[in-house]
Amino acid sequence: MTDVRTKAISGDDAECRERAVLVAVIRDNQEPRQAEEFLDELEFLAETADIVSVKRFTQRLPQPLSRIYVGPGKLQEIAAYCEENGIDVVIFDDELSPSQTRNIEKEIPCRVIDRTRLILDIFMSRARTAYAKTQVQLAQYEYMLPRLAGLWTHLERQRGGTGTRGGAGEREIETDRRIVRDRIARLKEELKKIDRQMAVQRSNRGSLVRVALVGYTNVGKSTLMNLISKSEVFAENKLFATLDTTVRKVVFDNLPFLMSDTVGFIRKLPTQLIESFKSTLDEVREADLLLHVVDISHPQFEEQIDVVKQTLRDIGAGDKPVFLVFNKVDAYTYIKKDEDDLTPATRENLSLEELKSSWIAKANTPCIFISAVERINIDKLRSDLYGMVREIHSGRYPFNNFLY
Repeated sequence: MTDVRTKAISGDDAECRERAVLVAVIRDNQEPRQAEEFLDELEFLAETADIVSVKRFTQRLPQPLSRIYVGPGKLQEIAAYCEENGIDVVIFDDELSPSQTRNIEKEIPCRVIDRTRLILDIFMSRARTAYAKTQVQLAQYEYMLPRLAGLWTHLERQRGGTGTRGGAGEREIETDRRIVRDRIARLKEELKKIDRQMAVQRSNRGSLVRVALVGYTNVGKSTLMNLISKSEVFAENKLFATLDTTVRKVVFDNLPFLMSDTVGFIRKLPTQLIESFKSTLDEVREADLLLHVVDISHPQFEEQIDVVKQTLRDIGAGDKPVFLVFNKVDAYTYIKKDEDDLTPATRENLSLEELKSSWIAKANTPCIFISAVERINIDKLRSDLYGMVREIHSGRYPFNNFLY
C-alpha cells in the first residue's frame, strides 16, 4: 500500500522557505490513520524548523528496509518528484542509519535528513543559553560521528606528506573523526562542570517542596507556568519553545514551593538528547510532585501520555507522584454519533463529560480539566495543588503545620 498527499502552498512561502516532502513506512501492525497523525507531527516539526511540507509519501512494509528504508520503486518515485518540483529536502519519519542515508542520497537529488536530525536542528535554533547550546552541540556531534563518511565525502582524499599526524596515507576522514571525538570529550567535561554548579544551586534551595511540569511538547506547560508562578516564561505555539529549565519560587497562602518548567517530550526523542540534557532532567528526577500536562484536544493525547510515562521511566522518574492536568478543554471536539449508528463508539465519539467518566476516572491518579489560555478551572487547580504541596510539606516538617 502506498499513499501520496500533496499540499498547496502560496508563492511567497515557496520563495522564502525550504520545500520538503515527508516519507514514512506504515508497519503491518499500524493503522493508516495513526501513520497520518505521526506525519502530522513530522510536518509540525518541519514547520517549527521553517520548512514547508508540500507532499507525503508512505509505503506499507513489515519494517523499513535496511538498505534504503522504502522499496526501490517508491524511492525512484520520490526522487522523480523531487527533481521535477525543485524540492529542497526529503524528511524521513525515522532515524536513518549511516548506510541508509548514503544509499538514499545516491538516488535523491536533494538534501536528505531524518527525524532525529530535524529535532536536533530545531533544538540548536531554539537554544538560548550557553548551557543549552552546549547540550545540543554534544548531541549533534554524537549523531554526526558515525555519519562523517556520508556527510563529508569530499574528505575521502588521502592525506600525506611530512609532518602529518599518523604518517603518510592517513585519510582526512580519520582526522575529522578524531576532531569530533575530541570535541565530544571537551563538551562532556564542560557539561560536568555545569552539572556540578547546578547541583550546588539545587542544594542551596534548601528543602522546599519541588514541583516539576512535564508533558509532551506544545501542551501548554509554559503558559501554565506563567499562570501559577505569575512569571513571564517564553511560550509559543511551536514545538520545543522551552529548552532551558526555568525554576520559580511560588507562594500559596504562606506556603512556599519551587516550580520548574522543563523541556517537552516527544515520540522518538533522540537518545543523544536525553543523555545530553541529563542535568536539565535532574529537575524532574529530584521533584517531589510531577504536574503532567496533557493536551486533551489532541487526537492522540492518550498515546502522548504513554510516551511521557515511558520517558519518565527511562530517566528514572517513573515512580514520582503525578497530578494529571488535562489542558485545552476549550479546544476539545468530538464527533457525535447518529442515533441509528450501531457501531461501537470510539474515543472520537465521546463528549468531554463522557471522556471524564471513562478510563480517566478509574486511573487512581488525581486529575483536573482546565484551559490555561481561557483561565478555565484555574482556581480549582491552585487549590488542588496547594493541598498536595501542603501534604508533602507536612510530612517533611510536621512541627510547622500550625502555619497553614
